[in-house]
Amino acid sequence: MLKGFEHVGMTVSNIDKSLNFYVDLLGLKLTVRRRGQDDSGFEFCFLDAGNGMLEIMGPATGALQAEDVAAGRSGLRHLTFCFDDIDTLYRRLEEAGVELVEAPREAYNRDIVDKVAFCRDPDGILIELCER
Repeated sequence: MLKGFEHVGMTVSNIDKSLNFYVDLLGLKLTVRRRGQDDSGFEFCFLDAGNGMLEIMGPATGALQAEDVAAGRSGLRHLTFCFDDIDTLYRRLEEAGVELVEAPREAYNRDIVDKVAFCRDPDGILIELCER
C-alpha cells in the first residue's frame, strides 16, 4: 500500500550553490549531507520540503547545466514548491540575483493552486513557486 511520496533525486554542479538556493532562499531543511563512500569524490544531501524530500548529488567533477525538456519528449519539466506568499519570495529571489522566468500570476489550474511564479535554480532547472 502506498504511504506517500518520498523523494526526487537530481544531479547538481555545485552542492554549496544548490544549498544556498534550496535551503537559504527557498527554506528547505538540510537533513543529511555526506560524501560518497567510494573514491569518486561525490557528495549528496537530502533536503526536507515538508511533504517530500529532494536529494541533490554533486559529482566531484561538476555537471553541465540542465536543459529544458523539449516538446514531445518525456522527462521532468519542473519542480514545484508551495509557499504562503510567493510575491514576497519572488522579490527576495530577485534581490538575490536568481534567474527569474515568470512573475507571480493567477494559476491556470485554480482548482489546485491560486498563484504561480517561475525561476531557475543555479543549474538552470525550472522551479515553480505556488501559493494555495
